[in-house]
Amino acid sequence: MEKLHTFYGVLVLTIDGYIRHQLLPNFRYDEARGSKKVLIKAVSYTIPRNHIDYKDDTGFTADGEFKDDILYHAGMILYKEK
Repeated sequence: MEKLHTFYGVLVLTIDGYIRHQLLPNFRYDEARGSKKVLIKAVSYTIPRNHIDYKDDTGFTADGEFKDDILYHAGMILYKEK
């Protein structure tokens, strides 16, 4: 069985905390921006190795790469919540 990536089930956010992705352990995620609690309730995400594939509830897809415990996604840099 493949080891789960260290980002499963955690909150990742931009350095200013404005954009937040909650990567839920059931392979769903929520995205929030600013004071809004949940902007997008997404269908799914997968993390094969150091890559992440997102699919939101409208069918839109996006992806990103993990490097040194940092997520690079759609021009954003997201960090694990401490």
